[in-house]
Amino acid sequence: MKLGVVVTTYNSPTWLEKVLYGYENQTDKDFQVIVADDGSGPDTKKVISDFQRRGKLEITHEWQKDEGFQKTKILNQCVRNSDCDYLVFTDGDCIPRFDYIDQHKRMAKPGFFVSGGLYRLSKPVSDLVTEDAISSRQVFNFDFLRSIGQPSDLKRLKLGQSNRLARLLNFITPTKATWNGGNTGCWRSDVVAVNGFDERMQYGGLDREMGERMMNNGIKGIQARYSVITLHLDHKRGYENAESWAKNRSIRDEVKRQNKTWTEFGMQKR
Repeated sequence: MKLGVVVTTYNSPTWLEKVLYGYENQTDKDFQVIVADDGSGPDTKKVISDFQRRGKLEITHEWQKDEGFQKTKILNQCVRNSDCDYLVFTDGDCIPRFDYIDQHKRMAKPGFFVSGGLYRLSKPVSDLVTEDAISSRQVFNFDFLRSIGQPSDLKRLKLGQSNRLARLLNFITPTKATWNGGNTGCWRSDVVAVNGFDERMQYGGLDREMGERMMNNGIKGIQARYSVITLHLDHKRGYENAESWAKNRSIRDEVKRQNKTWTEFGMQKR
């Protein structure tokens, strides 16, 4: 199975750098990174070039001109140009735990997508995360995070590395397995079968909408929010607004009402 990780980013080079350190330190090295860049400037390009020169990762940089929030468009470009069998979708603010690729591969099954989890870091702690903390794996230890200011809550259980406990927590959680663009693995062919992402969608549920069409097409979700983990770096979201949420909600309601599996506004334009 050829696996690619699609990492979305927009003008957040410091966060992207920390995320790419996470991929450099994976236990399973057999994967490629596809950076889905929604129009970032030269600082982001430099980060990617620096990691390409380091030679520890196979990185492809997919870029499009900055025309506002067009995440779905660059994601479709990545899917269209990829030759991978399996794609993991995540964001440039999500540091993968060292077993991230291994866990995604272990849980991948035909006819299913894998719905992973994230643990949210506070903004001060996000700023303090270093390359050394990532490569030493300290940053995935809650005692270390608490020592640099991370508040304690029950969600810290996501940081546990016991597969047995993770399977139990995946089983008993009331949260459904949803298609979340921050941490979901699926077969490329299943994305193509529903014509990818709807390019009308702005911020707010754009990933869920495609996942809902995939489920209408017979694909089911595997709950892995305690097994396949990323650390989410905190930041402001200047692109979030009530209008985009309302527009996206309307599109999702239509998908549900009509049991749609295909969008006319996706990878292929009919």
